[in-house]
Amino acid sequence: MSSKNAEESKHSGRSAVTLDETAYRMLDVLRDNGRVSIAALADKVGISRANAYTRVESLVHDGVITGFSARVDQAKAGLSIGALVFVTVLPQAWTSFRERVLEMPDVEWCAITTGEHDAMLLIRAVDVSGVHEFSTGVIAQLPEVRTVVSVVVLDEVIRRPYLLPGDLPERRSETAPLGMTRWTPASPGRDTLPPR
Repeated sequence: MSSKNAEESKHSGRSAVTLDETAYRMLDVLRDNGRVSIAALADKVGISRANAYTRVESLVHDGVITGFSARVDQAKAGLSIGALVFVTVLPQAWTSFRERVLEMPDVEWCAITTGEHDAMLLIRAVDVSGVHEFSTGVIAQLPEVRTVVSVVVLDEVIRRPYLLPGDLPERRSETAPLGMTRWTPASPGRDTLPPR
């Protein structure tokens, strides 16, 4: 892999880094307290301080840990309104759209999606008029944008810093696996196709 590809892979979140149980335990501790000391982290995980330090540095270098930050209550910080803004982008305008969104300070989070809309943005505002101004006066005015739908967030029930594979419960489905077709028999008298 070229160094350019390795660098892109590192930042894409899809690198081939394999994590062991100790790394997952470290990430679990850091999720609850990103400011924990290396000594306390080592103690909680059951490894030496030197090992904990080396492992944290490795997780940062490999792009698994992408940074350390404080979690802030948005309403108490003065941004009491959140909104999801769903955007449909003109097909030829993706590069320009992405560049413009990166420059928008109102956007807390943006994801490219499947389905009816192409992108979903989480924005913050001081009041509802701020959501309206952003939706109609900023995003909708972009030449790259075809449609905009805004939905005000009434209550944020849960917001985790991140999930780990061990957080996900194992679920056994009684239905057919994805990609498999389940045939439903026709009603009596409709079980044959009419001649063409």
